[in-house]
Amino acid sequence: MNIKQQLEQYKPYNAQEVKDQEVILRYMDTFDNLFTRENEFAHFTASAWLVNQDHTKVLMAYHNIYNSWSWVGGHADGETDLLAVALKEAKEETGLTNVAPVSEEIYSIEILGVPAHEKKGKHVATHVHLNVTYLLEASEDELTRIKPDENSDIGWFALERSIEASTEPEMKVVYQKLNEKLGIHTF
Repeated sequence: MNIKQQLEQYKPYNAQEVKDQEVILRYMDTFDNLFTRENEFAHFTASAWLVNQDHTKVLMAYHNIYNSWSWVGGHADGETDLLAVALKEAKEETGLTNVAPVSEEIYSIEILGVPAHEKKGKHVATHVHLNVTYLLEASEDELTRIKPDENSDIGWFALERSIEASTEPEMKVVYQKLNEKLGIHTF
């Protein structure tokens, strides 16, 4: 099943996901370059909510651009298998080698605003990420390593603490949703 079919069949969790699903599908019908950064206004990314084996902690990276603890993930860059993107990015950004999907189904969807910033000496204009999140799992016992061009620290956080660790208000809402979907309520 291709990503468009997966998105069409995805059952939204809340009103945010209902609206974002509608907009993402409309964009897929309108633009043919959403899987590359050639579409400078909107393009696909894949993220991982990377939990330990008993689903009580999440592995987060301290993101250099956003100066905040955050999930891991990245741009599709032409790849239409977004689960493969999430797995690749999770491994690259954490140094883990044993990362597996809890499920191959989409865990969450979001349209995320990205403010203008500098990356590798170039200006990147304000844009949006059409983000698909997957629930991945890894062992806390495996060694991690930073990816200096993207993050400066990596750590396991209790689910409740993952929300507090983020300094991005818009991401706190996303992380809260992801934790709620695991059955953890952190109000």
